[in-house]
Amino acid sequence: MITNTELEYKGNLYPNMVVDFRRDGGKFFFTSDNGVVLQITVMRNSVLRVRYATDYNFEPDFSYAISSQASRGYDELKDETTPTDYRIYTSRLQVLVDKKTMRVQISDLEGNIINEDELGFHWEENYEYGGNTVKMSKITQASESFYGMGDKATHSNLKGRRVTNWVTDQYAYGKEEDPLYKAIPFYLGLHNNRAYGIFFDNSFCTHFDFAHERRNVTSFWADGGEMNYYFFYGPALSKVVQSYTDLTGTPELPPLWALGYHQSKWSYYPEKRVKEIAKTFRKLKIPCDAIYLDIDYMDGFRCFTWDKKRFPDPKKLVKELESTGFKTVVMIDPGIKVDRDYWVYKEGLENDYFCKRADGPLMSGKVWPGPCSFPDFTNPEVRRWWAGLYEDFIKESGIHAVWNDMNEPAVMEVPTKTAPLDMRHDYDGHRCSHRKAHNVYGMQMVRATFKGVKKTVFPKRPFVITRAAFAGTQRYSCTWTGDNVATWEHLWIANVQVQRMCLSGYSFVGSDIGGFAEQPNGELFARWIQLGIFHPFCRVHSSGDHGDQEPWSFDDEVTGIVRKFIELRYQLLPYLYTMFWKYVREGVPMLKSLVYYDQEDTQTHFRTDEFIFGEQILVCPVQEPNAKGRRMYIPRGRWHNYWTGEIVEGGSEKWIAADIDKIPLFIKEGAIIPKYPVQQYVGEKKIDQLTLNVHYKKGIEHSTVYEDSQDGYDYRKGEYSLRNFRLSGKDKELIIQQYKDGTYITPYETFKVNLIGLPFRIESIEVDNEEVSLDEVRLNGDNTIVVNKNFSELHISGA
Repeated sequence: MITNTELEYKGNLYPNMVVDFRRDGGKFFFTSDNGVVLQITVMRNSVLRVRYATDYNFEPDFSYAISSQASRGYDELKDETTPTDYRIYTSRLQVLVDKKTMRVQISDLEGNIINEDELGFHWEENYEYGGNTVKMSKITQASESFYGMGDKATHSNLKGRRVTNWVTDQYAYGKEEDPLYKAIPFYLGLHNNRAYGIFFDNSFCTHFDFAHERRNVTSFWADGGEMNYYFFYGPALSKVVQSYTDLTGTPELPPLWALGYHQSKWSYYPEKRVKEIAKTFRKLKIPCDAIYLDIDYMDGFRCFTWDKKRFPDPKKLVKELESTGFKTVVMIDPGIKVDRDYWVYKEGLENDYFCKRADGPLMSGKVWPGPCSFPDFTNPEVRRWWAGLYEDFIKESGIHAVWNDMNEPAVMEVPTKTAPLDMRHDYDGHRCSHRKAHNVYGMQMVRATFKGVKKTVFPKRPFVITRAAFAGTQRYSCTWTGDNVATWEHLWIANVQVQRMCLSGYSFVGSDIGGFAEQPNGELFARWIQLGIFHPFCRVHSSGDHGDQEPWSFDDEVTGIVRKFIELRYQLLPYLYTMFWKYVREGVPMLKSLVYYDQEDTQTHFRTDEFIFGEQILVCPVQEPNAKGRRMYIPRGRWHNYWTGEIVEGGSEKWIAADIDKIPLFIKEGAIIPKYPVQQYVGEKKIDQLTLNVHYKKGIEHSTVYEDSQDGYDYRKGEYSLRNFRLSGKDKELIIQQYKDGTYITPYETFKVNLIGLPFRIESIEVDNEEVSLDEVRLNGDNTIVVNKNFSELHISGA
């Protein structure tokens, strides 16, 4: 007779003595007496993968986050065994594994500790769901700071905070509210001027404690799955971010119009209203490249349909908008209305494409159309079906891009705001519950959308947007920070979130400018525009419940300010496009927090407001009402005030005047900033001259300009124009050298060179070692000259 059926609660379990060690190429296996296996894989000289199995067996090795293009390989690799530990050496790192406890310590080759286990790996059996809660604790080093983790609405430096990754539809979220729409379990640590990163590749709900519970301990854990993380060493933060971004991937270059200004609302309808919006933009000469249609364009919120009363002829409307330079972007949600007369639902039902509960019935959840079924986007066959739905939809209407929303997935009128945890998923053949698939659901939806849009719009480039995201989603889609609020606090949040996303490998990001919920006043809207034009994705989006939020919705002064800054965005498009090219090619974040820019300066470690736009433009938004300026930290170096031309020495805080019509804006000394003429939309004008704003520096500075046909894939065949400039300045001399690559022939033949901050009067100019008359290069009193775009060396001498 059984008298006690209660399971024994074992609490935290730990590895004990290592009893076996073996090496297989770049993989090292350590097995403990109680069945824990530690696998350390050397991916690159400064990139390691660390995996733990309990009961001797690893789970199938599968990840949605890792890019198939990730770099592999190392220079040298050796190991040795001592009486107390095992040691692995790369050309950059040494790894110690303790024989008694299996704890790991990672140092540089000089023996400086970068990262070390506290309790290290431990786990707890999960009797409710099965499997384990897997845990890792690390020693927090003295004065260590932490960054990254995606869209968290909190201070840039995460020291002393605890965060959770579980993608959540968090309408009108507040500061410190967590979790939000993204799950990016990657953080950067910085201490003693040495930076490292850890990416916890686990799609279950994950938690991170950055010395919150215990001041000297940083820990992370997951509600299921494996303890499987990647370690990246810098020592520069820039190298860590680039290594992580290399591992999880970068997007394709977008069409240039995707980097223009976009206008959206929930919702623009009927078509007459859409036309009015477009007409007003052109009438007021406020540049705009795209208009968005939210869910109200659909027939009863059925995806892939049109409401023929509101939009009787979608193709005609889209064509009319296109004739005046507007692209049309429409929303598609994951929830498919339960309606047996609705062809998408019928196809999904007949082919068994919808998610089911544990006991077999279809999962049903309420969204905008009412009861809905949800495709299992973790099933490759379902992704192919979903991608195929876009072909006829796009061809029949002519739309240009797609916006995936509500894809956490969001479910209404349930406390969890999402699908039940017992919902089942294919997970690309690794069948699982929603506990494991939830965080990647939106990612796999937008992956399918990207594939479908790309195939249909080819040979043009696709543009796709998602709200929910997991690590690696940047390969497929742009994103935004979700349903924010029209408050000054949210202006601060938007600034921090976008910087944090860029540090987390996801640069194509922006916020709902002006706030989605509630209504901004004109001052707040103007200040948000001033910030938003320096975000990679630049879109106004708002809830129709709270009034209008177009650039002209306030007063003439605000309209003028908004126009001025959107025009600046369009002038800077070649600079912004070059930023994007560097992000795609090298994994360089498009926005750089000051700690990224200069980690040696400890004053940057807790700065939130200032950031570097690209490589050479310093931005600091004004984030409070009635301000005539603000104090800001100027990073080390010399900077040209964009508005006044004043040269400022960095390394300290300064008061910067910035009334309502200005934002504190500085250009790095020596920078060469390319500019286009103002256009009402990308492609409106033939670019017949490229302006180069050259900011004098006594010393050397490098700048880059990347251009191509602005759409299509010929750039992959070498049809691009890459110009690398080297500026060298002396007391009475300025030399600019140009190095060219690529076969694309730009439409312009000349550069208009504006020489800014020149400390001498020009006496002579040589182009490619030949002196030219000052009249020939059209010199004027503003230190402006015009030269052929193909020069190799421009030599300017003064008296």
